[in-house]
Amino acid sequence: MAILTYDIGGSSIKYGVVSEQGELAQQGKVKTPATREEFYAAVAQIRKECPVEVRGAGFSFPGAVDYAHDVIRGDSAVPYIHNFHIMRELSARLALPVTMENDANCAGLGECTWGAGREFQNAIFMVIGSGIGGAVIMDGQIYRGNHFHGGEFGYMVMNAAGETLSNTGSTRSLVERVAAAKGCDVTTLDGEQVFALADAGDAIAQREIGTMCEYLAVAAYNLQYALDPDVILLGGGVSARPGLVAQIQQHVDDLLAQVQIAQVRPLLRACEAGNAANLLGAAAFFQQVQR
Repeated sequence: MAILTYDIGGSSIKYGVVSEQGELAQQGKVKTPATREEFYAAVAQIRKECPVEVRGAGFSFPGAVDYAHDVIRGDSAVPYIHNFHIMRELSARLALPVTMENDANCAGLGECTWGAGREFQNAIFMVIGSGIGGAVIMDGQIYRGNHFHGGEFGYMVMNAAGETLSNTGSTRSLVERVAAAKGCDVTTLDGEQVFALADAGDAIAQREIGTMCEYLAVAAYNLQYALDPDVILLGGGVSARPGLVAQIQQHVDDLLAQVQIAQVRPLLRACEAGNAANLLGAAAFFQQVQR
């Protein structure tokens, strides 16, 4: 029987129905409500309008999701979901068994269950966006860490100046470097424009994309030797650009040529599930819990 899944974000709630085989249907989205009661009403209405029978609901949430204690710790763009027993409340209102997990962890588990990592048991999932986030999947299970920071790759320090991977390898940092080099207002550029400039032969954009790829390659190399996964999955909008993952892989290979003691070549792959990964992962986590 299928699973109703919700992906809670700061601007919208995406939802869908996922079959036991990972087929996603009945997708839609609504604006994220401003209050907790409106939120309950919105998710209950989605449940009411669901045209198929479901055996439970899986939620992808922002924040530090402590599933074992039924609490979402920390904070996020949806402040009313935090620091109370939200899962039991959702279960009561939906009249369904409910599970919940962090959004990046859901995306990683979704990719590893029904996406680019489906043939592997151990994977690093790295999201390249305005910052760098991700997930660690070991033996097919989410590794959360002692402080729920498993997969927070953006915090890794990348140089002696104390710059993190989010400061150096993210799309935001790429845009900032290109704007600074061109002497233009950073608000007039975005990632797509920078890549379009590079495609048109702009030397500054090409150079800074190369810099971004170098930092991501260093991160991938270090993660390979820290955790030794089967594969490193790269997500986020830029990962879908033709040739980008291969460019990062080339920088990894350059590192391997320098560090001759290193014999394991990290395997990099672009993610496949895209925006559906969170919904798929919420369903995969529900299945794991129910088993």
